[in-house]
Amino acid sequence: MPTAHTVKRFDDELNGLKSQVLALGGLVEKAIANSMKALLTRDMELARLTINRDRAINALEVQCDELTRRILVLRQPAAGDLRFIISAIKVVTDLERMGDLAAHICKNAIKLEEMPIRPKAGLLGMSELVQQQVSRALDAMARGDIDLAMEVLAKDAAIDELYHGTYREILTYMLESPSQISPYIMLSNVAKNLERIGDHATNICEMVIYMIRGHDIRHVDHEAAAALLRGEE
Repeated sequence: MPTAHTVKRFDDELNGLKSQVLALGGLVEKAIANSMKALLTRDMELARLTINRDRAINALEVQCDELTRRILVLRQPAAGDLRFIISAIKVVTDLERMGDLAAHICKNAIKLEEMPIRPKAGLLGMSELVQQQVSRALDAMARGDIDLAMEVLAKDAAIDELYHGTYREILTYMLESPSQISPYIMLSNVAKNLERIGDHATNICEMVIYMIRGHDIRHVDHEAAAALLRGEE
């Protein structure tokens, strides 16, 4: 985050915004973990609780938006401060969408409650990696750690690979058991939700890099982004 200002109140506002964004991240992390736990253990009470708690995520998103608007109007930030606020706005949007995706996983878990289909190994591995990516993305933002942000970006390809493998696995089961197409479609939806959560984690890391270095790498491949940060391009 930017260096200290002569107006302490401005520093307090920026630190407060950062704290709120990270608090939102904590709620989203828990929602993702609970959604997968509900799916794996068929805990419908936890699934419904997680869906209901999405309202808290939405409420905190609104609070973050209100704080950023107030800072923009009252402080008219520039340079690094402005980059931080722009990054915060975009990160909050990504986090809210992650919360929605966690709720969607829970809705599929509820539909699967009475069905004899269990999540497959590929889906479990994908879930573990996605949750790790989200945690590391939030750590990168909390610490302003560009190296960690780049590590998260580099691992996104592994999530995509797991998703395609899981999709093929589920498709095979569908062909072998046509009577179970509906529940397998639900599992496929869960896999897609996880893949999209992983994408949002990479979005957060791209904004961390923009926040710290001022480079917008959203539409640059990861190798080119690494070269840019090393000053090679």
